[in-house]
Amino acid sequence: MAAPELRLDGSIRFWVLLPVAWIALAVGILRLRVAGLWRGERALGWPEQRQDTRMLARSRLLRENGRFLTHQGFLMRKHYFNDPESGFFRKTKRKVQPRNPLTDPTMVTEMMRGNIVNVLPMILVGGWINWAFSGFVATKVPFPLTLRFKPMLQRGINLPSLDPSWVSSASWYFLNVFGLRRVYNLILGEETAAEQNQLLLQDQFLGPPVPAPPDPNKAFKAEWEALELVSHRWALQDVEEQLMGQNLKLAGRFGPD
Repeated sequence: MAAPELRLDGSIRFWVLLPVAWIALAVGILRLRVAGLWRGERALGWPEQRQDTRMLARSRLLRENGRFLTHQGFLMRKHYFNDPESGFFRKTKRKVQPRNPLTDPTMVTEMMRGNIVNVLPMILVGGWINWAFSGFVATKVPFPLTLRFKPMLQRGINLPSLDPSWVSSASWYFLNVFGLRRVYNLILGEETAAEQNQLLLQDQFLGPPVPAPPDPNKAFKAEWEALELVSHRWALQDVEEQLMGQNLKLAGRFGPD
């Protein structure tokens, strides 16, 4: 004889299913916001690195798109970067101090921050939900599952005869924690949510995103040499003659016979 089908009370949807989902969403957004604030504080601590990155990017844009500038404008920008006496790449010297995670206390602090933001809220809120909503069957997945999924989907419920497709309240919370990334993208923006998620993973497992910054002096030298080899030719040198020729061709093609 087949076992009777389990039916849930409709109030479980409003008192268990939706509240747990909203709690998971709110905690996830709060974690990403706090990670973004800490990331901003960390970025403010390296002004020279940000300046060096901007200067290298500007020089690369000058090499790639300098043909759209006049010859004088190109030489003025090149002089700013490559002048033998006052050029940025010639006069700027940086002291390189590689950060060792074993001896640098700031890196240890940043790793602890990542663990606090990523792991601690999940444990605390998950424990509170397991206590407050203990023993509830919240929902059912719309496809059959094997018995191996029971420990993952039925935390806090010890019913061997229950179909593995049913999900307990505690498991529903963890499913929302790991399954709401698309919702975070809609609320925070896709790029922001992706960057902050990557930041949390880096802080938790790998430490800060730049544990050993490259030598900026070598980057300046390489960019100086590359900019020195660029020969300027204005892309709009003969644009008036070219436009005049095109107009004459169009007039001859569509003009009166």
